[in-house]
Amino acid sequence: MKTLTTLFKSNVREYGMLIALIAIMAFFQYATEGILFKPVNITNLVLQNSYIIVMALGMLLIIVAGWIDLSVGSVAAFVGAIAAVLMVKYDFHWGLTMFISLIIGALIGAFQGYWVAYVKIPAFIVTLAGMLIFRGLTLVILQGEAVGPFPVPFQRLSSGFIPDFFKYEGFHITTIVIGVLLSILLIVLDWRGRRNQQKYGFEVTPFYFFVAKNLLITGAVMGLCYLMASYKGFPNVLVILFLLITAYAFLTSQTVIGRRIYAMGGNEKAARLSGVNTPRLLFGTFVNMGVLAALAGMIVTARLNTATPKAGVGFELDVIAACFIGGASASGGIGKIIGAVVGAFLIGVMNNGMSILGIGIDWQQAIKGMVLLLAVFFDVYNKNKSV
Repeated sequence: MKTLTTLFKSNVREYGMLIALIAIMAFFQYATEGILFKPVNITNLVLQNSYIIVMALGMLLIIVAGWIDLSVGSVAAFVGAIAAVLMVKYDFHWGLTMFISLIIGALIGAFQGYWVAYVKIPAFIVTLAGMLIFRGLTLVILQGEAVGPFPVPFQRLSSGFIPDFFKYEGFHITTIVIGVLLSILLIVLDWRGRRNQQKYGFEVTPFYFFVAKNLLITGAVMGLCYLMASYKGFPNVLVILFLLITAYAFLTSQTVIGRRIYAMGGNEKAARLSGVNTPRLLFGTFVNMGVLAALAGMIVTARLNTATPKAGVGFELDVIAACFIGGASASGGIGKIIGAVVGAFLIGVMNNGMSILGIGIDWQQAIKGMVLLLAVFFDVYNKNKSV
């Protein structure tokens, strides 16, 4: 049986960032005199960071594979501009527009992935070029103008909320029901995972830790659901995020493809000699990143209800920072989906809290840069300590 100290040391990346997120949320809740946890602000926090989380899921896979993508902000802006022009100027149906946009994102990812995986040009150079190319094409498509507004169904991608089937005035009962079902599902899955570990003779955490962890998770889930239910319920984009996070967590932890990505990032040559088609796998991670960047571009465009030439500026920095702050290693082979999500929310809470306190964008950038540096230092320090 593991002691708490041993457990924390073996999961220092995940638990360290989670503790940091909780501490930062508590600080800003106090500093903003309770504004941070108001239902409307929690909803805004989710909407403001949804596209960062979407792209962080794809960026984590690329970082785990040992590379980087600097073009995601420009790709998101480019795809958002195409979607806007198709709907506003050419009267394309919003559903067809979304499908075309995702295909374009995949083609952009394939374009960049080809140069990295098969031509062997470093991803830093390829995606830096992509950042310039797609930023320039965004300006060409929009001709320096903002394009909008969009059909209401497309706007609901980011600004809509799930319906309340109970029709209760002033409180979204459906959100509470979803929270209860989700809490039960998480407990059952954790219990099954624990039983399987015991069945095959693996060491498990103490039972009291298992109970305490699930009580905390259930409390957090139900607390969030209560706050959301007292406003308008779950935003549509939060449902999309949940589905994506679940799918990518399963992909990275339970599938052959996920294990191969980690193996490639840990030692590309060894993975190749073991029979892994590393060029094709790397190519696939960039295609995946392109699709997620396209989805993020549509989410941010739908939220603003307009496509602008300056959309997506700086997104790549927040996305990359979210992955590293969430525990991904700069040398590849290490990182978890939940860590990237925690990192994205940490940045989002910092942005939101500092904005409420009236801290200027100059100091916000400086503080985020310092947090990123400390997170990477934390990774390097622990790696050297374990050698």
